[in-house]
Order: sequence, then structure tokens, then C-alpha cells
Amino acid sequence: MNFPNTLSLIRILLAPLFLYLFLSDSAGLVAASFIVYTIAALTDWYDGWYARRYGFKTRWGQFIDPLADKILTSAAFIGFYLMNQKNPGFFGLSEPVPMIYLIGVIIFRDIVLTIVRSVQELRGKEFRTSMISKTKTFIQMSFIFLVLGLISISAIVSGSAISVSINSYLQSQINYYILLLITVLTAASGVAYVFESGENIEKQTYN
Repeated sequence: MNFPNTLSLIRILLAPLFLYLFLSDSAGLVAASFIVYTIAALTDWYDGWYARRYGFKTRWGQFIDPLADKILTSAAFIGFYLMNQKNPGFFGLSEPVPMIYLIGVIIFRDIVLTIVRSVQELRGKEFRTSMISKTKTFIQMSFIFLVLGLISISAIVSGSAISVSINSYLQSQINYYILLLITVLTAASGVAYVFESGENIEKQTYN
């Protein structure tokens, strides 16, 4: 196993560690979870750069790298749901669509379609990432880092005016509706992927 693939494996192993720290009752461990998540996310950037820089692109890497990314982001969303279960109101008091369904759609789409796409790429089929998928990923990651960062700051300065302001935002409906938007984008990107996949198969058939 080469170095980039090792980093992808490390990212997978860091996901449950992050979740454990994030859900702890210790302010220090909650803050540490943000550091762990950031380190894990940085391995994604670095292993991609390293693989391109030194020509370590492998079929196994094409499979495990995106899968590791989705496992990490899924761990964050699972953490948000469990946090909401521990502290009702974490994502606002009103949920037109229950949060568990939103998280379920995001995780199902990201994990299942990532595996399917990776397997197809292992078989030599190339697929371009659609703009809606890129937008979805950017919004997902920005949202995760924003929420994790704010929770970490709030935990460190617990009881202060800053903490009160942060918690006021986290418990507002804004968080819920951003999550709802992410869910819609995730579902839409999944539909776009199905159509994209069908077009590629059709082109390969005619060629």
C-alpha cells in the first residue's frame, strides 16, 4: 500500500475517533474533535496532491480515497444528529422534515453512489464530476467546518457571552434549513449522477 492510500486508510480510522470525541461530555475533547476532523480533512488534500505529484495514482486509490472522504463527512452528519438527540433544539425546535431523514438521504447517497462510481472507475470507466456535485461537496464541507468550529469555540469559552451567542445561532432554524438545502442538493446530485452514468453507458455502447 503506497503513501496516499495509507493516508486514506488513516482518514477512515480517524472518523470513529472524531465521533467519540465530538459526543463526549468534556469541553476539551469536543474541541479536540475539531482538530482531529481538520487533520483528517487535510490528509484528503495532501494524499491527492502527493499522488498527482509523484504519480501514485492507482485503481485501489481511486476506490478508497473518495470512500474515505464520504465516511468522514458521514461521521460528522451522524454526530450532528446524535448531538441533536442529546440536546433537542440543536438544529432548531421545528423540523418540517425530521432530521433523521435528512441525514439518512445524505449518507445513503454519498456512500452508495461513491462505492458504485468507484467500482465503475476500477473497471476503467471515467466519469466527470458534475457542477452540482462540486457545489454540494463545497457546501457540505463548509457547513461541517462552520458547525464544528462554532461548537468547539462554545465548548472552550462555555458560560461566556460568546458561548451564548454561538449557541443561539446553533439552536436557530438557520442550521436546520441549511441542512435541508444540503439534502436537496445531495439528492439532486445523485439524480444528475444517474443521468450522467446513463449517458456514458450509451456513448460507450455506440462507440
